[in-house]
Amino acid sequence: MTRVALRNATSADWLDCVLNHFDEFLIDHAANERKASSMAMSLVAHYPDRQLLVSELIELALEELNHFRQVIKIMQQRDLVMTPDEKDLYVNELRQHIRPEPDEYFLDRLLCAAVIEARGEERFTLLADNLKEASLKRFYSNLVKSEARHHALFLQLANTYFDSETCQTRLVEWETIEATVIEHLPIRSRLH
Repeated sequence: MTRVALRNATSADWLDCVLNHFDEFLIDHAANERKASSMAMSLVAHYPDRQLLVSELIELALEELNHFRQVIKIMQQRDLVMTPDEKDLYVNELRQHIRPEPDEYFLDRLLCAAVIEARGEERFTLLADNLKEASLKRFYSNLVKSEARHHALFLQLANTYFDSETCQTRLVEWETIEATVIEHLPIRSRLH
């Protein structure tokens, strides 16, 4: 299990919406980077006895926090400021499918994170390929590489703590869950 297989591609309507309201997208993007850092640290706090997870996710949290700082700098260059947090419809819908039993909960947290990172990778690729401004194209191209590493890391952690058959079976279920969730979301200038 090395990659999440997204069941459906992001629509051209999403890309058009983001490109036409890019400042709004940046504000949401910053919030998502901050939340990704917090989520990684939440897993560290929840599973302090999992040494590989702790060391890997501390690094991931720092990288996500650095991305947050980079997006904030882009926003400041555009005279944008952060807005109060909004609930992320996509993440909240996905989280409703996390099972409560402790082992299942742990596996689902890892696989849910892998799916979210895979969708981010796909969407940042679209932006890198379609933004006109060279500096933004470079920025999003670099983020694509980070998202790919993060998505692979969460799958690696799942396979470290659970047997590969259990991981693969549940990943296929997560791919279906994600496809259903993304399909029913409104088109907005948001990462998700």
